[in-house]
Amino acid sequence: MYSPLWMILIIVIIVLALDQLTKFVAANTLILNNPACVIKGVFCFTLVHNRGAAFGILQNQTLLFIATSIIAIVLIYLNLKKSKACSWYNISLGLILSGAIGNFLDRIIFGYVIDFLDFRIWPVFNVADSAITVGAVLLGWHILISKDKSRGNN
Repeated sequence: MYSPLWMILIIVIIVLALDQLTKFVAANTLILNNPACVIKGVFCFTLVHNRGAAFGILQNQTLLFIATSIIAIVLIYLNLKKSKACSWYNISLGLILSGAIGNFLDRIIFGYVIDFLDFRIWPVFNVADSAITVGAVLLGWHILISKDKSRGNN
């Protein structure tokens, strides 16, 4: 029986490698909380140690984030493992999985997540956060399209 797991695994490896590489470069070239602006007032590289969740909420709840990450990673993996075809649904889960693993590794290794992409009108974020966001949007889109198709068939 065909399984798309290997294709999704490639996505996870590429996104995770890109996430960890960019965090390594940011941590070794930027000064903590000191913006290096590329386009003044629009985009900077700003190294931030995020000890919270999205938008910095729930600061210093590392054990909660680690436990939540482990549960999410296992549930997504189990869902992907039972899947029989590669679809936008699986790709979205792969992106969310890669982002969850990337930020999970940061929390395990450093006790915080390394963020560095700063668009000045949005909280500082990283490649893993972007993968989670894109994956969530694709997942939502897939769910909406699936509901529309099922309504048309009734």
